[in-house]
Amino acid sequence: MLASVNFWMGLAGLDYLVAGVFLLRKEIVMDRGWEKLIIPLGPVFIAASLAAFAPEHFRGPEFVQNMVPSWMPGHAFWAYFVGCALLAAATSLALRKFERLSTTLLGLMFFLFVCILYLPSALRHPTSRFAWIYMLRDLSFAAGAWALAGLHSRAASPQLSKWMILFARFVLAIAAIFYAAQDFLHPGFAPGVPLEAMMPSWIAVPAVWAYCAGAVLLGAGVCLAANKKSRTAAAAIGALMTLLTICPYLFVLLFAHGAGEINEALNYVADTLLYAGAALAVASALPQDPEKRSARIQTRNSEQVSPGN
Repeated sequence: MLASVNFWMGLAGLDYLVAGVFLLRKEIVMDRGWEKLIIPLGPVFIAASLAAFAPEHFRGPEFVQNMVPSWMPGHAFWAYFVGCALLAAATSLALRKFERLSTTLLGLMFFLFVCILYLPSALRHPTSRFAWIYMLRDLSFAAGAWALAGLHSRAASPQLSKWMILFARFVLAIAAIFYAAQDFLHPGFAPGVPLEAMMPSWIAVPAVWAYCAGAVLLGAGVCLAANKKSRTAAAAIGALMTLLTICPYLFVLLFAHGAGEINEALNYVADTLLYAGAALAVASALPQDPEKRSARIQTRNSEQVSPGN
């Protein structure tokens, strides 16, 4: 059963990633600079991760046995419902259709996960660092979705859009600073979004990975909190998480053996890629730095002036 779920998780995530990049290919080719190259990939990364998580929810009661609170009726129903919701949101983002509606509802779903599952767990176990890590992780997922919703709501609801993007910026800032502290304090664990897994033994100098990731997260988190070069800071977090998705997590997946180990590695890849997408989504909703905007305008104006004038 688990081996079948792993197959569909990998296939769905890869299909949505390839489809999203293909539909975005013209924008990627035309853009210049690392920020403009990576920021448009945010929705694609989110779509691929959501699609990868969807088949896992179709395992039904087995998956939600320890997730859904005991007071909620219909445990099996919520597993299938969330799986369908994830697949619907992934399709919307990959095809770039109904994005305002889908990202608003997606953010609401992750926010409810925080309120119903992760925040109560963190309050019950205030000394557990992983309880707070998971809460901030899903809150960041909500922030990324609502940043996209705010981006697509600027014309229709400018005030609501402003508050959604402001919420997203502060959440990403708080999470980045907290995760940076975890990377500095526990350098032996997997970096980025801190996980319970230790760094693989084949990774050279694992502490250096953790300290480098922590330094990027700390600097970006402070910039986001101070609203200084916030777009670049959010893009830096997204770029970091993208690199960590490839190495070490993708390599951990490639070297995994057994259905249980492969399923855990798939979750690591999808989790980190989803966080990368959320950070890039926040970056896409934030304004460009004034210096870069003025430089771009000057460059455009100079290109429009003919040499003979």
